[in-house]
Amino acid sequence: MTNLLEVSNLTKRFGGLVAVKDMHLSIAGGEILGLIGPNGSGKSTVMKLIMGIERPNAGSVKIDGEEVAGLPSHQIARKGVGIVFQHSRPLHRQTVLENIKLALLPDSLLQLFAAAHIEERAHEIARRVHLHHVINRLPGTLPFADLRRLELARAIARNPKVVLVDEPFAGLTAPEVADFSNLIASFRKDGHAVLLVDHNVRGVANLSDRVLAMYLGEFITEGSADHVMRNETVRRVYLGGALQHHDRATPVNTADELLRVENLSVFYGKAQALDDVSLTVAKGEFVSVVGLNGAGKTTLFNAISALVPSTGVVAFDGGGLDGRSAGQIARAGIVQCPESRELFGDMSVRENLDLGGHHLPDEEAKKQLDWLLDLFPILKSRAGQAARTLSGGEQQMLTIARALMMKPRLLILDEPTLGLAPVILEQLSKALEVLRQTTDITVLLGEQNVTFALPHADRVYVLEHGRFIWEGPPERFATEAGAQFL
Repeated sequence: MTNLLEVSNLTKRFGGLVAVKDMHLSIAGGEILGLIGPNGSGKSTVMKLIMGIERPNAGSVKIDGEEVAGLPSHQIARKGVGIVFQHSRPLHRQTVLENIKLALLPDSLLQLFAAAHIEERAHEIARRVHLHHVINRLPGTLPFADLRRLELARAIARNPKVVLVDEPFAGLTAPEVADFSNLIASFRKDGHAVLLVDHNVRGVANLSDRVLAMYLGEFITEGSADHVMRNETVRRVYLGGALQHHDRATPVNTADELLRVENLSVFYGKAQALDDVSLTVAKGEFVSVVGLNGAGKTTLFNAISALVPSTGVVAFDGGGLDGRSAGQIARAGIVQCPESRELFGDMSVRENLDLGGHHLPDEEAKKQLDWLLDLFPILKSRAGQAARTLSGGEQQMLTIARALMMKPRLLILDEPTLGLAPVILEQLSKALEVLRQTTDITVLLGEQNVTFALPHADRVYVLEHGRFIWEGPPERFATEAGAQFL
């Protein structure tokens, strides 16, 4: 087979950050290559470099043997590249049919109206992507899955040699994922070369002829899905290493419920981020919600904290939280440490901590502060330092400490290990184990790094594509859910 897409030594820098480094890949006609890697790996940047949305600092991109690196995107499109963007971008004042016809028009100001064959071709494409029944509707009236189908239709309208597909499964239900997988698989039959990127690793693996894994902008390995998933670096990146669990000194009474979530659903526009999820957390229990990036962990936590609108039930200590603001929920005892940390960068470490404990009587605040400075000793030596000048690991410790200054009954930790060095992970792990073994605090932890999440868990939930697919004790995770997680 002839390679329709060849990428070699592709490099992109944003200031001092190397987002993509010496990337190489090739795709033949009639082949699907799956590109996987955690958030921030550089997957979408690779696609933008191929499409000309970003200009590479170095390297080569060839479409059917012709060099296109550095050309503007409209010229690369003419060379035979179509892209399905992660976020739908239709023309909202035009119908589905008109959107497809516009994608079919020649690149000429001399021909502003569609010829008869273009009308026929637009209907043909609409039938292929299952939009024929809504062809005269405006995009704003369509369900989310049909908007994604419209993106597919526009990408393949001019029969490109290469199709780039970015996160096609985000926001789709399981049946819709299956339908989209069939549509993308049909590109193979037509001889297209397809580059497929998605957080749904198994979906990519099941659909692709080959899988390429990258991390922090660099190539890790390439081959069959089984070969890539067995690669030690890939497993470390996604799972974090060997799976362990530690028994608690005093078991938790799981019947003593503190948090109950029932049938919780969240939509971002027309995209469903959470689909009818339910979970419970007992008083004093540590519960870990593990899932790949994009699974819905942050959305779940934000829904519990009333930071995003949702449907379903969230009950805390026997009472519902309907109608309460995020501030009221925090004052009631549910305190969240966001993935983005949200520190006051120009304020000192001590000032950030004092803000967390401002509602406490002076003596109680001092006692809590002393305890936290013993738990995170590095913060004591950094007390007068501006928060923005701390390292990433020190900022994460300060974020957790500030939340603990509020003396929460339920502490929600969202991806606390994100981007941290191993030595910092060890310090965080020890601090969490101290909390678990010596206090009665309740923790709900969301993590992609399973090896960090399991040792501190009494129970584990696995979240995939906005739904829980497994729940159980950590000692059963490796045998029952470890392979599923990848």
